[in-house]
Amino acid sequence: MPEIVSSPATLMLWAVIGYLLGSIPFGILLTRALGLGDLRKVGSGNIGATNVLRTGNKKAAAATLILDAVKGAAAVLLARAMAGEDAAQIAGLLAFIGHCFPVWLGFRGGKGVATFLGVVLALSWPVGLACCATWLAMAAWKRISSLAALAAAASSSIWTVMLTDGTIFFLCVALTLLVFIRHAGNIRRIKAGTEPKIGKK
Repeated sequence: MPEIVSSPATLMLWAVIGYLLGSIPFGILLTRALGLGDLRKVGSGNIGATNVLRTGNKKAAAATLILDAVKGAAAVLLARAMAGEDAAQIAGLLAFIGHCFPVWLGFRGGKGVATFLGVVLALSWPVGLACCATWLAMAAWKRISSLAALAAAASSSIWTVMLTDGTIFFLCVALTLLVFIRHAGNIRRIKAGTEPKIGKK
């Protein structure tokens, strides 16, 4: 099957579509639907699954995790099917940015870990699974969710080199940098030894 070559206008279109998909605030929509209040006034104020878990509703947190991953994967898969690999990478990057900086919420979104994993899984499922395994291994070892997320993101470029032809390497580097930027506060707490562990308030 010949490779699809997209025009700049098409790439721009998929950048917008990716951003709009990524900016859907599933955490807020679910918590409102379940009568759990305004998620932005809970815990860290982020819209991701970790903060949804702070409402005490594990099912809502799990659903948020899955949906935030699905929207990233959907952006990649739709763009790939309709406009090719370059569009898929752009849509994936913008889906992640949309989750972190949604226009509907004054550009105050989540930290993007689930969306990052969804994007990487859709771009290359072996790399995505390896990143998930890295997250699980670090979470089991250190019991710190943010540290596991940082390890998963940092490992993505390594897994890309080992498991693919390297076409998504630079995208993984960009996503990793964004994940680290979004976790700046967590990194400070990890260094200070004050970052909460999984299962503890």
